[in-house]
Amino acid sequence: MDVVRLIEEIKDKLKLTLKNDDVYMSPVFSDFCNTLVKRSRGSTDDNIRVEYDPVVVEVNNMKLQFAKQLFINGQFVDSESGKTLECINPADESVICSIQCASEADVDQAVIAASKAFEGEWSEMSPRDRGAVMYKIADLLDKNREELATIESIDSGAVYTLALKTHIGMSIDVWKYFAGWADKIHGQTIPISHARPNRNLTFTKKEPFGVCGIITPWNYPLMMLSWKMAACLAAGNTVVMKPTEVSPLTALKFAELSVEAGFPAGVINILPGLGIEAGRAIAEHPDIRKVGFTGSTATGHAIMKASAESNLKKVSLELGGKSPLIILDDCDLDKSVRMSMGGVFFNKGENCIAAGRVFVDSSIHDKFVEKVIEEVKKIKIGNPLERDTHHGPQNHKAHLEKLINYCNKAKNEGAELKIGGKRLDRPGYYFEPTVFTGVEDHMFIAQEESFGPIMAITKFSSSDLDAVIKRANSTDYGLSSGIFTKDISKALRFAEKIDAGTVFINTYNKTDVAAPFGGFKKSGFGKDLGEEALNEYLKTKCITVEY
Repeated sequence: MDVVRLIEEIKDKLKLTLKNDDVYMSPVFSDFCNTLVKRSRGSTDDNIRVEYDPVVVEVNNMKLQFAKQLFINGQFVDSESGKTLECINPADESVICSIQCASEADVDQAVIAASKAFEGEWSEMSPRDRGAVMYKIADLLDKNREELATIESIDSGAVYTLALKTHIGMSIDVWKYFAGWADKIHGQTIPISHARPNRNLTFTKKEPFGVCGIITPWNYPLMMLSWKMAACLAAGNTVVMKPTEVSPLTALKFAELSVEAGFPAGVINILPGLGIEAGRAIAEHPDIRKVGFTGSTATGHAIMKASAESNLKKVSLELGGKSPLIILDDCDLDKSVRMSMGGVFFNKGENCIAAGRVFVDSSIHDKFVEKVIEEVKKIKIGNPLERDTHHGPQNHKAHLEKLINYCNKAKNEGAELKIGGKRLDRPGYYFEPTVFTGVEDHMFIAQEESFGPIMAITKFSSSDLDAVIKRANSTDYGLSSGIFTKDISKALRFAEKIDAGTVFINTYNKTDVAAPFGGFKKSGFGKDLGEEALNEYLKTKCITVEY
């Protein structure tokens, strides 16, 4: 009450209007005095901006502006090495801009800034106040969603309408969800045996690790940043983050908005760079206590090894997948076709839980394939910014070439190409939606992830569900899975026996910010989303008192 009286007296005597954030974001009195001076001069929160030399692009009937430097300690700065990376528009292969490329020395500077922020202002703020800042970044993402979706589209090839709904829309939802968790993290009181004649009280506390490293992939640049960073910050940590070098622009726009939202300097640090240098430096850094990574299984191995050899930092990994989708003969065929196509072709197939292998009962196989091919022919491939486009370009040239080689290998091993399988004859990294049948268990296409718009169809008999589950499990991966059937007993048996972190029944791709997401086996460990994601960024301390 003394603080409230002081603030009200100041407002009355100085004739100032103050917002709640003016107080919440000033945890020490000197900060509050600085805020008062700014308010007396007419400054408002809306004027909080970070200075940088912008890239300006006119596209999609709007003027885009974003940074091209590293974001360290609340400022955009050049890389210590001066190296740069080119950002290529996958729709026409033009150069959007060159951005700064982070070195190991830049990672060191970011860790120093993140450590200072963790030990200072970020930890001094109450969890509820941290949540308020997270709500504000969600509002700013929403306010700028068309601009962010456009940047995502030109930088990653995402179809603009999908980027609006999923890439940006789910990012907003994630920040709101975890903002609500910020002040609800708590431990437990645990009954233990008493040391008679004395008594004991045991309780636990959930505490942040400190500085966390985050490394994200190129298929959903802003959404993957949000999935990991929102949980990390809600838990009270600070972040050094490396976005993918091929699609970093929405991460840099996010950095700009984070200043406007009111995150203290050093809480968020974003360093575009190469995995071999900046990514490795994050995994090896002795002052980073946790790493969250989404990407390939091979890179996950390297990160885990580097993390173990450096300081045994905690690691969570969301890696590759070869998710099976089972179509039983009693399914709703039209719905199964529609959902299966979404399971494979969603986001150009650049989707970690894509249905990598579709098992179709032999009695409906031919009809299923016929309907799929009929629908594939209707897919409009083209400029991702056009509102009627269904399918945009693949993310980058190397990935396009990988898909071409993948299809050639499938054909050489005996799989039957029914449609697609080649690059479109036009500028841009466009690849035709592809369907293979006759896929057998030993083939490369049956075992390894394409990460592209390639449907691999295999026949089976619904009379032996256990046999097809065994075949579906005979892969190194276990990220997702699905089944279409009207028989709930078969569906639940499948859910029980399939070795995957996510199971879809009569649907596919239905993820939600409140539902935990993560895989088994070589698909990694740990969870994004939901309450379980918080545990990836918290450590438990047990305290026992004798009285």
